[in-house]
Amino acid sequence: MSHQLTFADSEFSSKRRQTRKEIFLSRMEQILPWQNMVEVIEPFYPKAGNGRRPYPLETMLRIHCMQHWYNLSDGAMEDALYEIASMRLFARLSLDSALPDRTTIMNFRHLLEQHQLARQLFKTINRWLAEAGVMMTQGTLVDATIIEAPSSTKNKEQQRDPEMHQTKKGNQWHFGMKAHIGVDAKSGLTHSLVTTAANEHDLNQLGNLLHGEEQFVSAD
Repeated sequence: MSHQLTFADSEFSSKRRQTRKEIFLSRMEQILPWQNMVEVIEPFYPKAGNGRRPYPLETMLRIHCMQHWYNLSDGAMEDALYEIASMRLFARLSLDSALPDRTTIMNFRHLLEQHQLARQLFKTINRWLAEAGVMMTQGTLVDATIIEAPSSTKNKEQQRDPEMHQTKKGNQWHFGMKAHIGVDAKSGLTHSLVTTAANEHDLNQLGNLLHGEEQFVSAD
């Protein structure tokens, strides 16, 4: 699938002032190791000739990343590709050819989930950042945040998800999970992530958040 700009896309890309979204996407274009990430997914991605020709893998990966960065549903991501030129260009798409619909976007997300590729991508990015000198190893900052879910959330057996739990923070009760993160002290980039039930004590996961080369550790 060729990446050829339409007149409208060309006119957009030649304008002088850059929006914050364009600046952010430009930084992600330069920072992330796209080819390395593609290689993680490629063995599991549908090949041309098996049914309808798939969109280029890197295009779908870029769409998936934008969906997370901007917290968009599958339908909202589809709309954004039509409405927002900077996001369409970042995905290497143009209006003169078909754009992925919400089902295609959903299927790609399910592919990553099915083969547990998200954590492999996370490790690939961190390894590349460390090799490039963007992420240093001298220090780690650790923190945790509660990811709330409605207390009525049930699994397919109509029971509360055993991975979620109730906890009290201050004078308020919360139900859900907790994300424990380890952050590189110099760059501010996350290098480790563990999820638990919300009632897990923050320090219980400390050992899983360190890479072992720290000269210092700081906890909030």
